[in-house]
Amino acid sequence: MNSLIPGKKAPKDILIDTAKLVSEYFYLKKDLSPVKFGTSGHRGSAENRSFNEEHIFAISQAICNYKKKIDTKEIIIGIDTHALSTPAKMSALRVFAANRIEVIHTDKFTPTPVVSFTILEKNRSGKKCDGIVLTPSHNPPEDGGYKYNPPHGGPADTDVTSIIEKEANEILKNQNYETVDYEDALKKAHIKQEDFIVPYVEALKEIVDMEGIRKGGLKLCADALGGSTMQVYRKIKEHYGLKMDLRHDYLDYRFSFMTLDHDGKIRMDCSSPFAMASLLEIKDRYDLAFANDTDGDRHGIVTPVGGLMNPNHFLSVAIWYLFTNRQWPENLKIGKTFVSSSMIDRVAKALGVEVYETPVGFKWFANGLYEGWLGFAGEESAGASFLRKDGTVWTTDKDGIIMALLAAEIKTKIKDPALIYQELEAQFGKSYYERIDVPANEEIKKKIESIDPRKIGLKTLAGEPIKELFTEVNGMSVGGVKIVTENGWIALRPSGTEDIYKIYAESFLSKEHLEGLQEEAKTIVRNLI
Repeated sequence: MNSLIPGKKAPKDILIDTAKLVSEYFYLKKDLSPVKFGTSGHRGSAENRSFNEEHIFAISQAICNYKKKIDTKEIIIGIDTHALSTPAKMSALRVFAANRIEVIHTDKFTPTPVVSFTILEKNRSGKKCDGIVLTPSHNPPEDGGYKYNPPHGGPADTDVTSIIEKEANEILKNQNYETVDYEDALKKAHIKQEDFIVPYVEALKEIVDMEGIRKGGLKLCADALGGSTMQVYRKIKEHYGLKMDLRHDYLDYRFSFMTLDHDGKIRMDCSSPFAMASLLEIKDRYDLAFANDTDGDRHGIVTPVGGLMNPNHFLSVAIWYLFTNRQWPENLKIGKTFVSSSMIDRVAKALGVEVYETPVGFKWFANGLYEGWLGFAGEESAGASFLRKDGTVWTTDKDGIIMALLAAEIKTKIKDPALIYQELEAQFGKSYYERIDVPANEEIKKKIESIDPRKIGLKTLAGEPIKELFTEVNGMSVGGVKIVTENGWIALRPSGTEDIYKIYAESFLSKEHLEGLQEEAKTIVRNLI
């Protein structure tokens, strides 16, 4: 086995055996793991018996049953470029066809934001449709994923996913799903194909100044990381005449071109400097470069000045720019997750804009974007969306494409986004922010999730008096705890899919203060055990 060095190209001996993986998807049928919807749908891998055809049959049947309850007619299907996504689409189509669900799909790869956009556009015309995206996001090549987006276009909330999860597990146990042969499914009159990409690309001028970017003549680079944005960027370049090089815009189910992430795994995480190492090597060739993860809902912004911008940094810049340069209605709010940088709060306060804070997960922003009272919504893991220029909804799911294009607009109209962030730091203080993952068993994770803030017993944190200690924001449980002082904070929450818990920490004093916050966070967990 070769050394698995973060930031170095993936060695051949860790690349997946695609044929074996897809065969396991179809043929492993016993001792399957249960369906489990986490923050972003059900995820798993065929080789681990957690993402196999039986799972897709069961989830799809549960969605058919749910659709009948809420009386939605059509369903949009999108897939990314993971090896299991196409087989999963074929399996889902067999169930939807048997249940006489009106399906609209495409033979192209479809990013998550394009599915959200398409759902909303369909519903503008009076139809009531929803959608699914077969993607495990930026996860390793062997993984598969299944997300459900209800008629508001964004990720389904837990009140919906809990129903689908429970019913899917009953169906999985009893195998009481309906299917037809795949070839017969394609012949059904209620299974239709449309091009989702062209309407999305043509509408981009309504949310980003595409003409300004074209006239600005920036030399751009769009790195699809082998994901579903590859066909979107080709159309953007053609339609708007941009000076834009396309990178990794070809299909490779093994993602053999990737550099290894922090833990030595292949992961298409456009917010990771390790996964983005090859793009960072050529950053000086471009005025601006950007990348998206495999389903296009996350963004990674690379500039000659700042290299790969920390997601929190670009969120802060995007908020400052949009709320000072868009003619939006008054009283719009900014949506942020409770573990995003407090720089956002400081920028928002200076702008006179209210912050709406939520637990982790973009689903908490969907209604605010849909109803038009959130002008911008973003999370620390490089996902965001915002309103069109006229203040109407664009997508209610994360859109890494518009965030990348917004960076180009900012660079064209003002300056390098990294330079703007430096100005924000000069005004509001320098932020030291980090998330670390700590191994944890199920018992520890449950204790963190149900932590009683009254039993923590702290008066100070890293030498400062505690100002706030909470387990809920806006009436919603954060699934952990956040502790805030004048110049820093920590947050603890367990992972829903991995045997880890996460420590988020931020200091506005120093790197040493940040490390002190992290150590106190670990002590809190040790005291729980």
